[in-house]
Amino acid sequence: MNFTDSSLPVLLQIFDNAPLAWGLLACGIAQFSKLFFELIHHRRWRPVALLETGGMPSSHSAFVTGTASGVGLQLGFNHPGFAIAATLAFVVMYDASGIRRASGLTAARVNQLPAENWEKPIEQPLKESLGHTRLEVFVGSLIGPLVALPGIFFLGSPIHIAQSFGLFVG
Repeated sequence: MNFTDSSLPVLLQIFDNAPLAWGLLACGIAQFSKLFFELIHHRRWRPVALLETGGMPSSHSAFVTGTASGVGLQLGFNHPGFAIAATLAFVVMYDASGIRRASGLTAARVNQLPAENWEKPIEQPLKESLGHTRLEVFVGSLIGPLVALPGIFFLGSPIHIAQSFGLFVG
């Protein structure tokens, strides 16, 4: 069954959106892998890394490149929809390695200032891990298509996968 019919409930349409589903999975895989990068690089197990921004790899980059590559696979890499998705991906990745990273570096410097410099004491230090290095963005941008393209090509959308296991008849 084709779930692109606009008369279907919105939730079913969303679950039939393979680029979105596989982009989200790529994001989740990248975020989950931060646990292991933390363990290997810093030799510590920090489950809180699952909830943090910044670090290796960039899950935002995995999300936007996975989604964009899925749009390209489904609509064609010459389609205007792919151009919009790719443009958004480049903006997100540029922001992660530029503006957000600079904000984190600035926060680190502010946190180093002596407490007596403040009229009112700071209760918590500013969050420093906001952005990514270019390598972290690059690795995340590879994870996206490496997860999304085979997933879409071989398995399809979540609805299609459920149908193939007989879990959803429509």
